[in-house]
Amino acid sequence: MRPARFRDLLAAEWIKLWSLRSTSCLLGLGTLAIVALAAQSSLDAYNSWPGFTAMERARFNPLNEAFSALAACMLMIGAGSLGALTIVGEYATGLIRTTLIAVPSRHRVVAAKLTVTATVTLATGTLISAGTFGVSQAILSGRGVAVWLGDPGVLRVLAANALLAPVSALAGMGIGALLRHTAGAVVTVCAALVIVPTFFQPTVHQWLNDLYALVPFYVWRTCLGLPQQLDDPALPTVAGSWAAFALWPLAAAVLTLIVVRRRDV
Repeated sequence: MRPARFRDLLAAEWIKLWSLRSTSCLLGLGTLAIVALAAQSSLDAYNSWPGFTAMERARFNPLNEAFSALAACMLMIGAGSLGALTIVGEYATGLIRTTLIAVPSRHRVVAAKLTVTATVTLATGTLISAGTFGVSQAILSGRGVAVWLGDPGVLRVLAANALLAPVSALAGMGIGALLRHTAGAVVTVCAALVIVPTFFQPTVHQWLNDLYALVPFYVWRTCLGLPQQLDDPALPTVAGSWAAFALWPLAAAVLTLIVVRRRDV
């Protein structure tokens, strides 16, 4: 029998992804919620602007209104949970047996699943990043405090905001492949990607700062999500932060491949 073409595997994974009811809910409602959050935050800033002190105006960052730490948490939890469910759901229903009987080359199945999940979440992250930016800056422009795409650091921030989704989704897939338990995988995703990193703060111990600089949420919050780097040698660099963004999906992909290939179904 002729082996399945990779594009056929992509089509199959696409169908399986969208057959999950959680996919439409997480991506659709999540996108609307995050954009609505940006609109509400920007309207609050717009209405409060006349009462801001000179120091508050000097420190005001319009990009924080577009995509706050809360929005980042929502995006990472949603994308990470979706990534976990794409593989946990298949094991829970037993569909993985049918898949691996049809396509014994497990690495090709994993590659197709990773590709589809990364593509869908990257598209969603890009939509959210562009949508929140457009809505918020349209509102803030009424006070003359909006930023534009050509301003320093803006494109980097928008790219980092968008990439939080695929980074989290692939990390969630790795966790899901390892645990194979829906509730356990979702809780672990939330803890690893968002809950624990929110407590990280720069310290006098550089080895701890170097460890923190491997965590996507931390490097986004202290570096990539800011238009200008903070003048603190303890904080991550831009290059190191991009490396952390690349490391997590790469490690998750390798973990997923190893677990799926070596474990029985």
